[in-house]
Amino acid sequence: MYRFLLSRQWVLVTLLALALIPTMIELGFWQLHRHEHKVAQNTLIADNLKAKPLPVTDLTSPGHTVPQSDYWRRVSATGTWDTAHEVVVRRRTAADGRVGYHVLTPFVLDSGPTVMVNRGWIADNGNQLDFPKIPAPTKGKVTITGRLMADQTTAASGIKDVKGLPPRQVMLISSAQQAKALGRTVLGGYIEQTAPESPDDSPELIPAPDDSSIGPHMAYAVQWWLFSAAVPVGWFILVRREKQDREEAAAAPQAAPEPAAA
Repeated sequence: MYRFLLSRQWVLVTLLALALIPTMIELGFWQLHRHEHKVAQNTLIADNLKAKPLPVTDLTSPGHTVPQSDYWRRVSATGTWDTAHEVVVRRRTAADGRVGYHVLTPFVLDSGPTVMVNRGWIADNGNQLDFPKIPAPTKGKVTITGRLMADQTTAASGIKDVKGLPPRQVMLISSAQQAKALGRTVLGGYIEQTAPESPDDSPELIPAPDDSSIGPHMAYAVQWWLFSAAVPVGWFILVRREKQDREEAAAAPQAAPEPAAA
């Protein structure tokens, strides 16, 4: 009755179905893990943004790698700006999608070391060869607040650390690179400035990260699991249909052979 399942065609169909089921289940769990990661990240962002600012030296030190638990942690720093050694980070986008630079300025702490500060975004005005004109920050001693961020890497950001750039331009924010260029002690990671704001809103401060959107990953997980459940149902329907077609063909009256010509 079901001997047709041993045919080459049906063996291939069955093997394909057996392969699809665990694959779709695994894809569902992959999306579930992405959902859980996003939820955990949103919780971390919300908690760190609500926390009271700590002195930046409480959370990082020279050569320190900022752990994920401290990403976006609010910090404060008191010192003076060193705009003479300011650099710009290429190919960065504003909140509205415009492409330009991030302004990276050394900030010399009263306690001695330097911390790199991302002061925000400026336009490139269509010229990526000349160093842009950047509004100067407040002179003298100042206290800033911001979000503590880890050094950027190609592996984490997907941005290649291109060499041979015009003077005072970089692709990634790296405290180690800046310490080497400056010839002084620099704290690990950097500060993404949130206050004080520039009088003319230039550089544009970087908006706080989104901590509310969880994305479509959970919906995708459910879809993959539904697909995995639909595979055996579809296979069973195809088998029943094939069986019925074969039974109907066997029960159909055979046409009488035509008489031989005289």
